[in-house]
Amino acid sequence: MASGSKFDLDFQEKEDAEMKQSNRRSFLRNGIMAAGVATVGGTLLTSIPALADDEDRDRSPITEGDIAILRFLNALEQVEADLWLQYSELGGIQDNEVSGVGGGNPAYTAALTILDGDMPQYIHDNTDDEQSHARFLKNYLESKGAQAVDLSGFFNLPSSQADGANKSAGRLTNLMQLTVDTTFWSRYRSITNPDFDPNKFVQAVPSLAINQHTAIPRTNNDTNGSSPSNPPSSISTHLQAIAFTAGFHFAFIEQGGTSLYPALAQKVTNLEVLRVLLSIGGSEVMHFQTWQDKAGNALPLTDTDTGFPGSTGATVTFTALSAAQGETNPESLNGDTLQANLIMPEPTHLLNPGLGPVAIIRPTSTKFGGARASVQSFADDGLFIGHTAKNGKSDGFVEMLFRLADEADAARRQA
Repeated sequence: MASGSKFDLDFQEKEDAEMKQSNRRSFLRNGIMAAGVATVGGTLLTSIPALADDEDRDRSPITEGDIAILRFLNALEQVEADLWLQYSELGGIQDNEVSGVGGGNPAYTAALTILDGDMPQYIHDNTDDEQSHARFLKNYLESKGAQAVDLSGFFNLPSSQADGANKSAGRLTNLMQLTVDTTFWSRYRSITNPDFDPNKFVQAVPSLAINQHTAIPRTNNDTNGSSPSNPPSSISTHLQAIAFTAGFHFAFIEQGGTSLYPALAQKVTNLEVLRVLLSIGGSEVMHFQTWQDKAGNALPLTDTDTGFPGSTGATVTFTALSAAQGETNPESLNGDTLQANLIMPEPTHLLNPGLGPVAIIRPTSTKFGGARASVQSFADDGLFIGHTAKNGKSDGFVEMLFRLADEADAARRQA
């Protein structure tokens, strides 16, 4: 789930005002409770188990806003499960734990191992995780008497026709015409915070953010001339470019979820729902950390996508990010730190620069990390190309996602 889209609504001031009101109510309520604690001192120790029981019961009801958030996440996790299944069919470990795989594509899999020898396992496990997220959120919504989101009518996009893919399967997402935003790379290596700083962040692979690129082999023509025998020398430059595009796309997708879950968690009322978001959101962070590390192993090359079925004519250039600009003294304020092994989040400011820098997930605002921002970034990425017919008529899928997103973003925590 990606973040960082641009739209005109300024959520930050509204969020700050609502947070102040909520904090005031909580202060008054909790302050009275604290005063009671102070008067009885040590004699209150005997009532601590009762307080623990209250935590388990959580008397705050699940609100309409909580349901809106869960429904949106249920929909978006189905989107992620679809795209990850496509990657797993072609480049993941082939076993029955992830349903839908059918033999894999040896040449593409070998190309991915240039980034890391364990890439097939990681792809398999990320797919398994996203399928579990979508499934759990559906079951949880239904257990609360709420309706899960059914996207089955929108699996209409064409599949890869390369060996290993389920060629007849309808897809929800398009991995063959991507425009990948790689500013997440410099964002986490910079001391500036997109939630508060107006400056730009540099693309790790500028050419991926221009035109359309495929992250999977579209047909066997994309893998011709490549062999899994001895990567990278046995893998064509063209197939390496496809695999490296996938590597950066993996990180792009997962950094979005890394921001989305904490952005929405701030709006949740019910503690059990909050626990669900925090628990799933943590796994998205683990995914992102893995993928941004592996993408940095891409080898320097340039490839132009011409002469293949489905070619877009796009040129992509990968550089040795291991030799890219590292930390400076003083540290750069230009969002241009790119050194590959700086995979831990660089401390930046949060809330108030006077509090000092702190290592954090960013963004976590509704404007840049919320539900609408996530859907917009997926649309900008090209994932939904094909859901609008040639006559310009939409099948309604993207509009549905934006409607669910707006309902989730509109949720407010009830004190």
